[in-house]
Amino acid sequence: MKKIFKSKSLSIGLALFSMFFGAGNIVFPLAVGQFSGDKTLFASLGLILTAAIIPIAGVIAMILFEGSHRHFFGRLGKVPGFLLSLAIISLLGPLGSTPRCIALAYTTLKSAFLDISPVAFSAIVCGLIFACTVKRNHILTILGWILTPVLLASLIAIIAIGLFTPSDVQNVDQTHLDIFVHGLKEGYNTMDLLAAFFFSSTILNNLKQKTSHPIPTAFRASVIGAVLLALIYIGFSTVASFHGAQVAVHGKDELLAAITLYIAGPYGGPLVCIAIALACFTTAIALIAAFTDFVHREVLQERISYRPILVGALIFTFFVSICEFTQISAFLGPVLQICYPGLIVLTGLNIAHRLKDFKPVRWPVFGAFGLTTVYYFLG
Repeated sequence: MKKIFKSKSLSIGLALFSMFFGAGNIVFPLAVGQFSGDKTLFASLGLILTAAIIPIAGVIAMILFEGSHRHFFGRLGKVPGFLLSLAIISLLGPLGSTPRCIALAYTTLKSAFLDISPVAFSAIVCGLIFACTVKRNHILTILGWILTPVLLASLIAIIAIGLFTPSDVQNVDQTHLDIFVHGLKEGYNTMDLLAAFFFSSTILNNLKQKTSHPIPTAFRASVIGAVLLALIYIGFSTVASFHGAQVAVHGKDELLAAITLYIAGPYGGPLVCIAIALACFTTAIALIAAFTDFVHREVLQERISYRPILVGALIFTFFVSICEFTQISAFLGPVLQICYPGLIVLTGLNIAHRLKDFKPVRWPVFGAFGLTTVYYFLG
């Protein structure tokens, strides 16, 4: 029984990693490494803080609230909490992160060998996402034991090739603190804290059906997911610092394809395709499932069944995904710069509330939102 229990933690941890590891988790660690050169370690530490440790803190915070978005965000007030949670899940779903995953997959596959229009590609991917999400109970099994091992093998292969290929690390003039802050802010763009608020409920709901100890299992799974994320971030950042100066790209979304083709030659194309397609596909599955479930339960109060909502979400995703990765990221960037610090404050205060009965929450969180808004527009 103990072995089975540990196996469940591992399975959920692998699923959690694949749910988090999408388009932003590929692009921004590489961009951090290319930018930071010989100071990549400091940038990686900043990236790990906002793109691994804080998101897992978000998962833990939601676990302490038993996966209830209504109670977690409701501490800000019923209406503000509902509107904030709806805005977050919409950005994760059809308005931002999901179409960004599809757009990145298309850009990379096109760089390698794909000869297909973005419209046709988006339609095919949305159809595949529908096939994997229409049966909700099978999502974590598909992610944990089928897709994630292949994804991890592909990512590790890219990192290994990059580390053992002769490199030319560039010296950068910025201070260590500047580089650390750069990595910190780039971590916002992964959107992992936002995803944590909704992935946790998916995990808990699944565990409640399959084990009598869901919360300890979820805690262990969170640690596994965080460690895997941190290791891949360090690997990708280091590879990009080794080889980023030798490749010419038009945008961050082309970095992985360019670096992999540079270090692995013509054999790198299929490897890139596997890594990108699986990373983007697994995250898109989780995001659309979370968005659909939220709309089904919280917005429409189960008055409309799950499947029509899923179809509507994928139709909207299809139209947004036709835009380029850089256009979608340009829309998301300012929103994340303004909102992320406030959500970090909310996460910390809610953990303190559950563990130490700490009461204040509204003014610190709203104050953080206000300060980051002023800083963004005047800074």
